[in-house]
This record gives sequence, C-alpha cells and structure tokens, in this order.
Amino acid sequence: IFNRFYQIDDNSEGIGIGLSLVKELVTLSHGTITVENTEVNTIAFKMSLPVLKTQFQPNEIAELNLKKPIENRDDIDLEGMARTIEVMDENLPIMLIVDDHQEILDLIDSIFKDSYQIVKAHDGEMGVSKAIELIPDIVISDVMMPTLNGFQLCETLKQDERTSHIPIILLTAKADEADSYIGLETGADEYLLKPFKTKALVSRVKNLIENRLKLRRRYSQEVILKPKDIAVTDYDKLFFEKVQNILETKLSEPTFTVEAFSEAIGMSRMQLHRKLKAFTGLSANEFIRSQRLQLAADLLQKGNPNISEVAYAVGFNDASYFAKCFKETFGCSPTTYASKF
Repeated sequence: IFNRFYQIDDNSEGIGIGLSLVKELVTLSHGTITVENTEVNTIAFKMSLPVLKTQFQPNEIAELNLKKPIENRDDIDLEGMARTIEVMDENLPIMLIVDDHQEILDLIDSIFKDSYQIVKAHDGEMGVSKAIELIPDIVISDVMMPTLNGFQLCETLKQDERTSHIPIILLTAKADEADSYIGLETGADEYLLKPFKTKALVSRVKNLIENRLKLRRRYSQEVILKPKDIAVTDYDKLFFEKVQNILETKLSEPTFTVEAFSEAIGMSRMQLHRKLKAFTGLSANEFIRSQRLQLAADLLQKGNPNISEVAYAVGFNDASYFAKCFKETFGCSPTTYASKF
C-alpha cells in the first residue's frame, strides 16, 4: 500500500503517491509507519516519530524561533474565516479539473479560481459528461482514476466533434516515457508530472489558451470558410466540413436560425455556440450573419449590382438591415463596395 500508484483493481480508487511520500518522510525523520486491518473494510495506520534532539544528526536539525505563541482555538473567529460563496463570472473562460483526489481539485482550484470559472469532476466518466455538457476552454485531468482513466478521457474527448478542439493537460505521478507517449498519442496537448510546480502548470495553461486565441484571431478574419486550414484535429476538420455543407444548402434561407443550425449539426445551441466561439470568436448567431455577409460580398464582386436581390439571396429578408450590417462589417455600403469591382 506504500508503493506508488497502488490500486486494488481497475475499478477502485488509486492510492497515488500520497502514502509513498508519507512513508519516505517518516523514514527520513527516523520514524516508523505501519498499517493493519482492524475490521472488515477498515484499516489503521500507526506512526511513531522520535522527539529527542539526541536522536538526530546536527545537519538534520532546524531551529525555529516562535516569537508569537500559538493561539487558543477558542479565540479563533470561525465565522469570520468561513468561505463566502463565489459567483462565477460568465465572462471568464471555463476550466474543467478532473481528479479523484479532493485535495488536488482544491489545489488547482486555488491556483486558477481568479482567472477561470472552475468546474470539478471526481472521475473520468463525470469529466467526460461535464466536458460535453459545458464545452470548457481547457481540461486538466489526472491519469490514474477509477472507471475511466485520464488517457481514456482524453481519447474520448478528442474523438468527439463537440469537444475535439479543447486543449487537455494530463497530470501523472508516473515518469515512464511510455506513459508520456500514450498521453500524447491519445491527443493530450501537455503532459505534466506530479508533484508539479505551480509556475509550470500556470505556464502551460497560459500557453495553450494564448495559442487558441491566436488561432481564433486568425480565423475570425477568414473571408471563406476553409475546414482544412481551421481544423486543429481531424475531428475538427469533419465538424467544419459539416458546417460548410450546411451553409451551402441553408444560408440563403431566411428561416435558417441558430436553432436550425444546431439541429442540422447535431449539437445543442450551447455546444455549437462554444465550439464556434473557440475557433472564430463569434457566437453561432454572429457566425451565421458573418457568413451571409461574406457570401454577399462575393456576389457583389461578381457584378450583381441589385442590392435587394443580393440581400434576399443570402438570407436577409430586409434590404435596409442588410445594408446596415454590411457597412458595419466592410466599412462601406453594398453599392460602394460593388463599384470597386
């Protein structure tokens, strides 16, 4: 049980490295720790530590100057220390943390809670469910978990069109090169060893988010949708090919709304919104409008001077509203734009 990564079976919660580190610390302190069964499903740990200074070498002793006496517990204002309920800022990106150890969830939460909306999952299955439901901006997951491990979670999310674009960081106490290779093979964007330094984790998260923002800025300027160029993974490419096919057949219909779009693509409104937002920075509604305006610009370039005809051809049923939207996007009226070609 004091061995790293000990697991009774595949369906049980892993011990991780906690007890192994305890054993090492106790040994370094010239102490002992044992474990025994006391009754069914119950075990007891017994630990002994030397308290006499003579039992340690001089280089093992650190002197502490306690200038302030330890407070009496009765004097502590427990109510004042109570944690207030925090309201999520919906403008912040969403971070999903998946780990079967509460202390790790709380640690990562404390690191990122001011910059992200934090969502927690206690195992791989719950992690997959939360990722599909919320479409987070980034996922940080442990590898060794019961039911569904981190590799399986990563592979599942990377092979789902709804979640294939989400950057994933895998955390593990295993330093084996083979495990690192498996993590990257399943699509993980980063692989970090436990125990990790806060700086290292923050840096990796920052880099992944910044890279996604660069892609978003680039693709939000694209005049024509190019699935091959936009895609981060093969599943993203399939998604944008579907989007392109739907737009080619439905964009000219005034009744083509976000609801119709999400139904045609096989996603909920929220899933479609967050997927498009991740790549283009546009909501589903803004994306439809931008594609209509790009199509209108193409028609005007090809020599169609009738603004009303162009407006109706790209799905606008109000020529005045079309002209207003066109000017906001291209900086000039449709008539002026057409005269340039």
